[in-house]
Amino acid sequence: MQQLRLTRTRRAALIGLAGALAVSLSACAESKRDEAGGGGSGGTMVFGNTGNPKMFDPIFNDEGETFRITRQMLDTLIQNKPGTAELAPSLATKWTPSNDGKTWTFDLKQGVKFSDGTAFDAKAVCFNFDRWYNMKGATAQSQMIYYGDVFEGFAHNEGTTKGEPVYKSCEAKDDHTAVLNLNRAKGAFPAAFTLPSFAIQSPTALQKYNADKVTGSGTSITYPEYGYKHPTGTGPFKFESWDQGNGQITLVRNDTSTMPQPAKLDKLVFKVIPDENARKQALKAGDINGYDFPAPSDYGLLRNDGEQVLIRPSFNVLYLGINQAGPNGAKLQDPRVRQALAYGINREQFVRSKLAEGSEVATEFVPKAISGYTDDVTKYPYDPTKAKQLLKDAGAEGMTLKFYYPTEVTRPYMPNPADTYTAISEDLKAIGINVQPVAESWNGGYKDDVQQNGKQDIHLLGWTGDYNDAGNFVGTFFGRPKPEFGLTDQNNQGIFKALADADAAPAGDAHTKAYQEANKKIMDYLPAIPIAYPTPAIVVGPKIKGVVASPLTDERFDNVTIG
Repeated sequence: MQQLRLTRTRRAALIGLAGALAVSLSACAESKRDEAGGGGSGGTMVFGNTGNPKMFDPIFNDEGETFRITRQMLDTLIQNKPGTAELAPSLATKWTPSNDGKTWTFDLKQGVKFSDGTAFDAKAVCFNFDRWYNMKGATAQSQMIYYGDVFEGFAHNEGTTKGEPVYKSCEAKDDHTAVLNLNRAKGAFPAAFTLPSFAIQSPTALQKYNADKVTGSGTSITYPEYGYKHPTGTGPFKFESWDQGNGQITLVRNDTSTMPQPAKLDKLVFKVIPDENARKQALKAGDINGYDFPAPSDYGLLRNDGEQVLIRPSFNVLYLGINQAGPNGAKLQDPRVRQALAYGINREQFVRSKLAEGSEVATEFVPKAISGYTDDVTKYPYDPTKAKQLLKDAGAEGMTLKFYYPTEVTRPYMPNPADTYTAISEDLKAIGINVQPVAESWNGGYKDDVQQNGKQDIHLLGWTGDYNDAGNFVGTFFGRPKPEFGLTDQNNQGIFKALADADAAPAGDAHTKAYQEANKKIMDYLPAIPIAYPTPAIVVGPKIKGVVASPLTDERFDNVTIG
């Protein structure tokens, strides 16, 4: 879910004013909610999204606003138990690895159909895996972020992915048994099978609507009609419409679903309201039934108004990125300078004053809930005197750093980017750093500039975990050369190898210990500075029942009632 997701996706531009969006919800939705008041089932739930989705073919997505919607329509082989990062059955009732971790056998749920009426079976599972592996075109491959991260290569690499593929083949042993063969073990499995990008979709619909015809490049990428109008899965809801001009996506109950049963709601509407305050006012007015990422300062007020503020367990990290290949790369390559920045930030005060209840100071890039976390890492407590001395020793007193931070966005790890920037920049100024601020819209090029173009010296980003594996955090950040940090094959001090070794270790004690050792190496080298483990919330109205807050922002609405 999620540097949110910190990668190369681009979402459609928002149209219209946030305030207008907040109050332009349909009267039909409101009347449906009222009708549901007695019995609890039926009706329409309207949820306030923070931004527009990209489109609805999840293999080309890597960000939360899209995944929130696709999770309601499309199922994966394995899912997470509600409210946790624990694994639970979904389309697969059982998953069994071979001793060497190179083969995974999935026993599939029987009697399941896609929303187009076609059968879900082992052939459909293998069709999807083969589709991803055989994807053609540099543009299409470049947009398959999670496939590239997890499976590391295609049948024919045409984009930036250059690795030898993890995937080898898929065999439909019978209608209800799919066997996945790998070229090598992957410690991220089985947890990575929960990724929304790996949802199983109808082969018939994918072929009918030419789902693989991705064209263009850069900011001018065109996706086929399938992703905008015909996403077809086995989930409790199915796609009805997307009014892009008004930022409204409408799903309806999928009466053919057995996953685990049809939804209780008649309709589920997602309304794009970019401004957090406008979302709050829409909830108070009864125009929406819930929204994500309320400001921590509003928790008490919302509760006093009778709203339900559901706190998620922390499964994310906020960090200050350091670009060793940026405008001041030569100075930032000196470990004393990076250490000075870490000692100079008062993270305890920031967490207390700016973040929600339950948030903690981050000591590494892996949250405590993740297997691979270790307390035995080098720590950098607030010590401005030591920071000034390190800058002096490095000859970097009075240096100017170009500090990028995003606007027009609320992230689980960063509820208010401007406040976060202000707090950290004031700390840096206090140790003698000159800060040159660069504010840039999240959907207006921010992620490209800091992740791909490397224009910054330092920047704010973070990550919400997609699945319970340390590699999803540190492997995503530091596992290979990235312009975001200026890490190269030459200067990473063994971090790449340590993470590759950990990733290749099958799940278990060896896998955990390997990541703990990698985390120690990362915090010694300090390619960036972990700031906090925030605890984001989701808020719903007093009549909404059945929403379970998820650490992965993986809330499902199939069991929701309004009463």
